[in-house]
Amino acid sequence: QVQLAESGGGLVQAGGSLKLSCTASGFIFSNYGMGWFRQAPGKEREFVAGIRQNTFTLYYADSVKGRFTISRDNAKNTLYLQMNSLKPNDTAVYYCAASRSGRIWTQQESAFNFWGQGTQVTVSS
Repeated sequence: QVQLAESGGGLVQAGGSLKLSCTASGFIFSNYGMGWFRQAPGKEREFVAGIRQNTFTLYYADSVKGRFTISRDNAKNTLYLQMNSLKPNDTAVYYCAASRSGRIWTQQESAFNFWGQGTQVTVSS
């Protein structure tokens, strides 16, 4: 059974940091590209960051470049998102997702096969 479990969300003040984790099980993690998406209230889910299977190729949405860092530990089947200099408009439910095709550069939800349940991140001003 495929599972993606996010953790690390919470409430933080603007300018603060959080680190999200996503633990994967039920599939061969190292064979999948991985990504983070987020959905703010009343908005569509959007791509945040992605990482190819090789761990070296990274993609970021323009809105988070220079502030967020995606990484993965294939030995631990875990994906991370380090979020620094958080802003109120980063408030959203953050989801991790797995892509068998690895077409992460498309930044499209359709490129991802499996999804987690999400973790809430709230940034206060």
